[in-house]
Amino acid sequence: MRKPASVRSAENLGRVRLSANFYMRDFLYSEIANMHGFTNVPDDPDLAVAAGRRLCEDLLEPLQATFGRIAVRSAYRSPQVNAYGCKHYHNCGSNERNRARHIWDQRDKDGGMGAMACIVVPWLADRLDKGVTWPAMAWWIHDHLPYSELQFFPKLAAFNIAWHEHPKRRVTSFAAPRGLLTKPGLPNHDGDHSSSYRGFPKLVRQAHADMDGANGSARSAARW
Repeated sequence: MRKPASVRSAENLGRVRLSANFYMRDFLYSEIANMHGFTNVPDDPDLAVAAGRRLCEDLLEPLQATFGRIAVRSAYRSPQVNAYGCKHYHNCGSNERNRARHIWDQRDKDGGMGAMACIVVPWLADRLDKGVTWPAMAWWIHDHLPYSELQFFPKLAAFNIAWHEHPKRRVTSFAAPRGLLTKPGLPNHDGDHSSSYRGFPKLVRQAHADMDGANGSARSAARW
């Protein structure tokens, strides 16, 4: 697929199905792009779609099946959008750091493919004042899902969640308690952490959509 250069081709990209419940359009909105007139679409749509499908199928679908609807705050960023956010708002990492993370259509320096989204899980946000904490959610994800990175933020307990073909399995936070929760090699990394998330629901597996079927391809999506 070529980089979209018209409204029609951008619509076709947005209709590409990434998983049972997510489409590419769900991940393209950007306040920076909207306010500053940038086009937030990938230069390499095929790579972005391939990475996005793994993010959705392996991480976002089981989260949504288990905890209810999730809200996407920030996901795909074009290099132009990410660089502008890094320079002017200081809330985006550098383009080099965000390859195979928020910049889905670029591989990282080691050639790895990946994708990241910043999400809010309302189930968690609604329970913060009842004593449920971000580390509890982090340990639940750590024990159940094949994530690469988790990074938590103070507002709404939003967090970055990343899939990567060579996962780092690293959890950090800007929300209190700030800093590193775990990474490979730390004593707390392996084993069972269920005592940290008592009362959390059991993992629900979401059936995968047929990506080769009528709803899966960009060609068939163009007929909507």
